[in-house]
Amino acid sequence: MRSVVNISLPFSFNQVIEEAVEQGRYASKSEFFRDLLRAWMEGRLLNSLKNSRQEIKSGKGKLLKSLRDLR
Repeated sequence: MRSVVNISLPFSFNQVIEEAVEQGRYASKSEFFRDLLRAWMEGRLLNSLKNSRQEIKSGKGKLLKSLRDLR
């Protein structure tokens, strides 16, 4: 299921998006924003993984050997 989201952008931002679509880098403005959201979500996940690795290195994290260790 999809939802429609309307946003207001400064004219200069809209021009950048329209140019990207016109140049064929995106099929539509919607695809531009979907790609932007995917990249943002990926960045959050990578940051979370980085923080987890730092916790493990500092001794604060717990390295699980099996799923039973979750209990």
